[in-house]
Amino acid sequence: MSPAARDLAAWALGLRLGDVPGDVRRAATRHVLDALGCAVAAARSGAADPAVRTARALGGTPEATILGQAPGTGRVSRAEAAFANGVLTHALDFDDTHAGGLVHASAPVLPVALAEAEALGLGGADLLLGVVAGLETLCRLGAAAPHGFHARGLHATSVCGVVAAALTSARMRGLTLDQTTDALGIAGSQAGGLLEFLNTGASTKQLHPGFAARGGVLAATLAGFGATGPDTVIEGRYGLYGALLDRRIEPAAVLAGLGERWELTRITVKPYPACQLMHAQLDAARGLHGAAVASVTAEVHPDAASIVCAEGKERPRTAYDAKFSLPWSVAAMIIDGEVTAATYAVIDRPEVLDLASRIRTRVVDFGGAAADQPGRLRAVTRDGEELVAEVPRSGGGPDDPDIEGTVRGKALANLGSAERVDLILGLPDLTSVRPLLTALEEA
Repeated sequence: MSPAARDLAAWALGLRLGDVPGDVRRAATRHVLDALGCAVAAARSGAADPAVRTARALGGTPEATILGQAPGTGRVSRAEAAFANGVLTHALDFDDTHAGGLVHASAPVLPVALAEAEALGLGGADLLLGVVAGLETLCRLGAAAPHGFHARGLHATSVCGVVAAALTSARMRGLTLDQTTDALGIAGSQAGGLLEFLNTGASTKQLHPGFAARGGVLAATLAGFGATGPDTVIEGRYGLYGALLDRRIEPAAVLAGLGERWELTRITVKPYPACQLMHAQLDAARGLHGAAVASVTAEVHPDAASIVCAEGKERPRTAYDAKFSLPWSVAAMIIDGEVTAATYAVIDRPEVLDLASRIRTRVVDFGGAAADQPGRLRAVTRDGEELVAEVPRSGGGPDDPDIEGTVRGKALANLGSAERVDLILGLPDLTSVRPLLTALEEA
């Protein structure tokens, strides 16, 4: 059996649009639309300004565009564009999540595909194929060790994202099978992303997809110039899982059903700009809006508890910290009836802090992935009435019957115009990505 990295490379290099089922193409296009909307919204809010300014400062050959910038101001090297756009896509924590792998799928992949397509003069179909290859790879790498990286204090999006980004870059550049395999091996040595931000409220997590995207472009460039990487980067003794998790995996854990069973169709679109691990509770909390709630007990998956319910989470230190606070965010939903980007603009609201201090959590092993848990809240009103609010899983998932409407409505709000939405949905028919990039410039 050949190494998993080589099999992934062979699959990605041989992938043609006709090999991709219609529902998979539609899902990939949907995630491109969603991710671009998240990036433009972040650019408008200034949430990723340090990354954008850094990319501009490093500059390089102006071959790719940073999203959401004023006309003529955002062209930098493809590596720096991938970095900035990776951060922009993830900066609001509004971008998609694959529940099984607990990874943000689009943020490390789409920026690479976009930068390569622009730099190489490719069209929308090539961009979409690069996205399909990268998304599928990233989801499979994460799902091969469910919650494994997070349990070790590592961000799976960053760890797995750099390998998927390298594959995307290599495929779009037309590297050989040997070079693409080397690119994956090189990318593995850049895998990382610490979760220590959870203990301080720092915003380093915003940067992780940007690091992964830039690292993927760097890995493919190095491989193209002759650098080599271990083809056992996935299953090897000191490979991705062996070194970081002290766990060996079989290639089948990543490769089983490749090209037949599509994990990218299982990616969830976020309705709320906050950690996916509390979205089900937020959906349930919407049902308590308007009630005179005195206290709440929220049931939480064991894998989510340390991330969104740790001690002190009821009083977040920063706006970014609030996005990982179940007590604070659920309190805001009960009081306001909605959670949007504006919700996190002011975190010292007395009424929210007061209710958050009266929200308790109970760890319940629901089985399955934490990002696909049900949401169940048990509330007591000031009159002593007991209420139960629950949902089977969070909205925006692949089984959501209105997923198309959900994505379009969110994209309209983020992008600001139906013309932009329709242009992105017509991605496979674009002979060049330039009109798309021009349309996404700052208004």
